[in-house]
Amino acid sequence: MAAKVFTRDQIMAVLPDVDLVSEIASGFAAYSAGKVDVPPVGELLFPENRGELHIKYGAIKGEDRFVIKVATGFFDNPTLGLPPFGGCMLVMSQKTGAVEAVLLEEGELTNHRTAAAGALAAKYLAPKTVSAIGIIGSGVQARLQADYLRQVTDCRTAYLWARDAGKAKAAAADITEFGFNVTVTSSVREVCENSNLIVTTTPANSPLVMKNMVKPGTHITAMGSDSPAKGELDPALLASADVVAVDSLSQCKSSGELHHALTAGLMTETDALELGTIINGQTAGRKTENDITIADLTGVAVQDIIIACVVLEKLE
Repeated sequence: MAAKVFTRDQIMAVLPDVDLVSEIASGFAAYSAGKVDVPPVGELLFPENRGELHIKYGAIKGEDRFVIKVATGFFDNPTLGLPPFGGCMLVMSQKTGAVEAVLLEEGELTNHRTAAAGALAAKYLAPKTVSAIGIIGSGVQARLQADYLRQVTDCRTAYLWARDAGKAKAAAADITEFGFNVTVTSSVREVCENSNLIVTTTPANSPLVMKNMVKPGTHITAMGSDSPAKGELDPALLASADVVAVDSLSQCKSSGELHHALTAGLMTETDALELGTIINGQTAGRKTENDITIADLTGVAVQDIIIACVVLEKLE
């Protein structure tokens, strides 16, 4: 039987019918319980074009299907009138190896499963009362993180910083459409001073958020560091945090914020825990309202398995 092929428009038409935050939670729980096979991430870099390709794949034990995802990020594409992200997902049979569906999602499913993971991290680690949300960056994730955070917090006050002031204003205008009152700041420090739930969404290769910027009671979700060269947070900030939760210890020790703290000798692997263990109730997350908590999210194949399979079920 020929594989079914679905376009971006078909995929996006059914995505609102999926409770993605809950679905991704089940995926992280399964992953940390050892129920998911996830090989190392494949990576190919194109520095001359500010481009990168990631291949993530895996299988949830006992399920009917497994997923292979190819995702690209070419960050100069907007200057060419093209979207910065692309990709597709192959959904295949665990029984026969046959390709059952090709999801030509053009990076949309990756973007949404990433945003859902950010909301999930905030659900389990953010303080009970969020006074303001800080957003570092002005791209797709800056917008989607704000959108998905509405599911886990009533806060509608946001502070945003990005290197490009024009892009920052454009992102703020879009986020306002989600019901937020957004202030564009002139510095990362100003974001940190005014926010106790911060999301970093950039491909930075040197720290943006320093230890001395962050006040007690703050939660930070770092989304941008998905390769060894990237890093948005001061390693000393991680070392001083009360909780450092990662999506995958095996990935984050080599390509996340945790990687830089380990390399600097400021932390050991046992100083971090997986988000899935908090969801499972195996470990505790935030213990007091004064805790500084950090979620280091590099993106795990189980997220792609979950979103591809639940979306395909809707499409079928």
